[in-house]
Amino acid sequence: MERAGLRSVVASIVAVLIGAALAYAGSWSGHRVAGVPIYGVCVGVAFLIQWTAFVPAWRNRTEKFYDLTGGLTYITVTLLAVLLTPGVDTRSMMLAGMVIVWAVRLASFLFLRIRAAGEDRRFREIKQSFGRFLVAWTLQGLWVCFSLAAALAVITSTQRLALDVFAGIGSLVWLAGFLIEVISDRQKSAFNAHTPNNGRFISTGLWSWSRHPNYFGEIVLWIGVATISMPVLRGWQYATLISPVFIVFLLTRISGVPLLEERADEKWGGEAEYEAYKARTSVLVPLPPKTQG
Repeated sequence: MERAGLRSVVASIVAVLIGAALAYAGSWSGHRVAGVPIYGVCVGVAFLIQWTAFVPAWRNRTEKFYDLTGGLTYITVTLLAVLLTPGVDTRSMMLAGMVIVWAVRLASFLFLRIRAAGEDRRFREIKQSFGRFLVAWTLQGLWVCFSLAAALAVITSTQRLALDVFAGIGSLVWLAGFLIEVISDRQKSAFNAHTPNNGRFISTGLWSWSRHPNYFGEIVLWIGVATISMPVLRGWQYATLISPVFIVFLLTRISGVPLLEERADEKWGGEAEYEAYKARTSVLVPLPPKTQG
């Protein structure tokens, strides 16, 4: 086996092992079905959906349904946890609703965007390699598991608590993050749909305060989910609070901000207008534009 293929196999195995470790932690004080932790079943289903979708994706060398599959996985796993767990309470239903609303909105938005663009440039080379393409789908399964970690622990837990201040504050934080993500996505879509803006960068609306307000919104809404979840967690379940930490790491160090910043620099770097925009605008956290001295 060539080195690249071996790396792909190792990466996939490591992703599954990490998912298994997360399943163990999240299953602490959790309900079981037929002797199997419901949390573990949900993690297994998340990976199974990705591998099932990978088969036709590989045969057709297409990534067009990648984001849509991710969204459907969030919805399927969340509903599965609710249906399998006895005595689901208001807090759990609240978390499930938040996850499903977010997943439906984002998955449909990304799917329509890819369909209009014709491709996702991230996959241009990856989808030509069986191993690398499989890793991308496997990692999406892990992404779903990490993102859902805290919410899934609460939904499947044997512990039940009435709504409290954590639920109230967390709901407001989630709503703020969700609105920021939705508004910034719509502002960018409207900007790109305007013909004179073809090939240009957006610097208006929320994008005048942050170069990536949509990512900031996503980070904030998952912090809201973790806040609502926190009082219910017990023992190893506290490890599931890695959820918002994972989102921050992913979006600021791996696949989000770094990739888009690099593409923007390649496209507009050196242009006076773009360089001035970068100089006055926060990378992630929305802040008033800096005054130019």
